This record gives sequence, C-alpha cells and structure tokens, in this order.
Amino acid sequence: MEIFDPEKPYDLNKRIKVFVLEIFDFVEKLPETAAGRNVRSQLVRCASSIGANYRASKRARSGKEYIAKLGISEEEADETCYWLDLCAEAKWGVETQAQQLLKEAGEITAIIVTLIKKGKTRL
Repeated sequence: MEIFDPEKPYDLNKRIKVFVLEIFDFVEKLPETAAGRNVRSQLVRCASSIGANYRASKRARSGKEYIAKLGISEEEADETCYWLDLCAEAKWGVETQAQQLLKEAGEITAIIVTLIKKGKTRL
C-alpha cells in the first residue's frame, strides 16, 4: 500500500489519486454479499468523487465556486470515512487495511477543511 509518506512534500491531487487507487484495490477484498456489494459501490463512488471535486475546485471561476467544490469534496471524504469505519467493524478480514485507509481519509478530510477555511477568509 502506498499510503502518504509524511516525510515527503505532497501534491494533494496525487495524494488523493493514490488514495482512490488504494480504495479500488481494497474493495476487491470485500465479501460477495449484499452488504459487501453495497459498501463496495458506495466506497468507489464517494472516494473517487473526492478527487473529481477537488480537481474541479482548481478550475473554479470564482472564490465561491472554489469553496462549493471543496465543500462537496469534503462531504465525499467524510462519507468515505463512514464506509471505511463500517469495514473496520464488520469482521470481514479487512480491518487493518480499513483502519489505514480510514486514517488517510481523515487526513485528506482535514486538509480539505483547512483549504475551505482559508478560502473563506480570502472572500
């Protein structure tokens, strides 16, 4: 797993992309049950949406649009935390990896929240 290395400077686009690719690998380990399929679908959707909306924020036409796109990215990152938390508790044999991904999702969420706060002070 290529979880972010805090010793290296980062590009948030790259960090989110690596995270989403790790989610793609992770969901393949979830069980083929109704619950597993649902969590798989939800995780892929919300995790990939973090990056899509972060990327869109970089092309915003105004400060308000920038903050709005980041807000969507924050919501999707928080939802990703929810689904990963469920995976960590579900006893599906993926608890350790779910915890690692949950930590990274939490850090990405915190970074996006900070960007939103900074953006609002500039308005």
